[in-house]
Amino acid sequence: MYDLSGKVALVTGARGEHGIGRAIARRLAQEGADVAVNDLPGRAGAAWGGLPAVVSDIERMGRRAVGITADVSDPKQVEAMMSSALDRFGRLDILVNNAAAPAGPDRVPVVDLHEDVWDHVLDVNAKGTFLCCRAAARHMIERGGGGRIINMSSTSGKRGVARFAAYCASKFAVIGFTQALALELAPYRINVNAICPGLVDTERVLDIAGGMKPQGTSAENFRDQMRENAARGNPLGRIGRPEDVAAVAAFLASAESDYLTGLAVTVSGGSVMG
Repeated sequence: MYDLSGKVALVTGARGEHGIGRAIARRLAQEGADVAVNDLPGRAGAAWGGLPAVVSDIERMGRRAVGITADVSDPKQVEAMMSSALDRFGRLDILVNNAAAPAGPDRVPVVDLHEDVWDHVLDVNAKGTFLCCRAAARHMIERGGGGRIINMSSTSGKRGVARFAAYCASKFAVIGFTQALALELAPYRINVNAICPGLVDTERVLDIAGGMKPQGTSAENFRDQMRENAARGNPLGRIGRPEDVAAVAAFLASAESDYLTGLAVTVSGGSVMG
């Protein structure tokens, strides 16, 4: 266990019931941090409670929490989100950039990829990471005392995947950006690292399946096939879980990672190495 007592974290893209963002927010709270969680507004009438439910999760652990709706690709909304978090907690020690563009429409060959879909993926995944990092870094530098920034990349940010061109481009960009920012912020004792998950069993798998399924196959059946193939081809014999990624995020947020910066840590059960 890591001691994050007295620390404040902001986790973007955290409304999903089975998502990586929620798992990270819960794990950081378990380690003692107060947590601001962010996402776009949830669907009206959805069975899962979205951000308010994640806030309740954290508060039941005895930690303070706040939910903030904002589009991370919009600079004004990012600044407002940061102000809301600072108004609530007075400081920010840990930023986790987990928000991502919806999967599905972008999972097509480049010759069929629409420009607006490409732009949206890059705007959320790459530009959104930049905007949130810039806002958090400005506060951390002014406050002094160091900090932690954790950017979510992907194994698809380390190797190209057919029909993932926009996603790969955005996640390769996150790794390069992470390395550059790590060098810039090192003098301020702000560590910047990336996490590169493989396929993780979240709601997004169904969205990916919907965009890639063969004609005549349901998204649900193709999702199940994707899960089975991922588990069968994995050296550790299973698909990733959100908690696997959350465990690495908790380590990178803690004092145990003080001498690590500029890394892109693969979390894939050995399916991708390096």
